[in-house]
Amino acid sequence: MAELTVGRLLTSWQLDVPALLLVLALGGLYGWGVRRVRAGGGSWSPGRSAAFAVLGLGALVVATMSGLAVYDHVLFWPAAVQNILLDLLAPLGLALGDPLRLATEALPEGAAARVRRAMTGRVVRLLTFPLVSTALVLATELTVYFTPYFATALRVGWLHELMYLHLLVVGCLFVVPVLTREETLPAWCTHPVRAALVFLDGVIDAVPGVVVMTHGTLIAGAWYLHHHPSWAPDVRHDQQIGGGAMLSIAELVALPFLLALLFQWARAERVQTAALDRHLDEQLAVVPATAGSAPAADPGPAADRVRPWWETEDNEVAARLRRQHGEK
Repeated sequence: MAELTVGRLLTSWQLDVPALLLVLALGGLYGWGVRRVRAGGGSWSPGRSAAFAVLGLGALVVATMSGLAVYDHVLFWPAAVQNILLDLLAPLGLALGDPLRLATEALPEGAAARVRRAMTGRVVRLLTFPLVSTALVLATELTVYFTPYFATALRVGWLHELMYLHLLVVGCLFVVPVLTREETLPAWCTHPVRAALVFLDGVIDAVPGVVVMTHGTLIAGAWYLHHHPSWAPDVRHDQQIGGGAMLSIAELVALPFLLALLFQWARAERVQTAALDRHLDEQLAVVPATAGSAPAADPGPAADRVRPWWETEDNEVAARLRRQHGEK
C-alpha cells in the first residue's frame, strides 16, 4: 500500500456495505421520528438532530469507511482509533440525539408503552445498570485486544463487522441511558450520582489505552509482522502509538460527556424550580389577605390549630411562605 500521509488519511475511503446499511437505517428512523413529532404539533431540537447525525453517525462512517479502515489491516494504530471511535465517540453522539425519547414521542401510545416496558425490562435493566455497563465496556476492550478476537477479525471479514457492532452496542449501553430524558436508570441515579459515574467511567476508559501502550507482547503480532509495510514505523512502536491514541481520545470524549450531563442537570434544576414557583403562586392565591396580621393567641395546644398551615408544616413550600411573610 502507498505510504500513509495526512493527505491519504483524509482522502482514502472504501465502501463498507454493512456499516452503510446501519447508518442509513439509523438515520432514516431518526428522521422519520423527527417528522412524526413535528407533524403532531410537537418540537424537536435541531441541536439533538445534528449531534445524532454529525457526531454519532459521522463517527460511525469515519471509523468504518475512512482512511482508518483502508489502513487498519497493515497498521495497528488506525484499528485502535477505529475501535475507540465506535466504543466511545459514536455512542456519545447517538445519545445526545436522545433516540429513546424521540421514539416514545413519535410512536403511537401503545407502541411507545412497549418501548418503555422493553427499556425497563430485567435484561435491559441489568445490562444498562451503571456499574455493569462500565464493566462491559472495559471487558470488551480488553477482550478485543488480549484474546484471539482481534487477530481473527483481521482475517475474517464477517467477524470484523461483528466486532464493529459489538463495540458500538456496548458503548451505547452506558452512554444512552445516562443522557436520555426517559427514566431508564434506578431512582438513586440522580444527576450528581450520574456525574460521579461519568467521571469514574472516564478514568476506566483510559485503562485499555494504557495497557495497550505498555503491553510487552505484540497484539495480533503475527498478522502485523507479516503485513508490515517498509515505510511504517516499527511494529512495537506502532502499537504504542495506537495505545496513546486510545488514551487521548478516551480522555477527550470524557469532557464533552461530562459537560452534556452537567447541562442536563442544570436544565432539570430550572424545570424543578419553575414548577415549585408555580405551586407557590397557587398557594399564595388562596392565602387570606389578613392571615399574616391576625392577633397572636394565647400560647397553648389550641394555638397550633388556628395558626396558618405554613407556620406549622415543615416543608419547602411552607419555609418559603414563612420567609416571604417575614420580609413583609
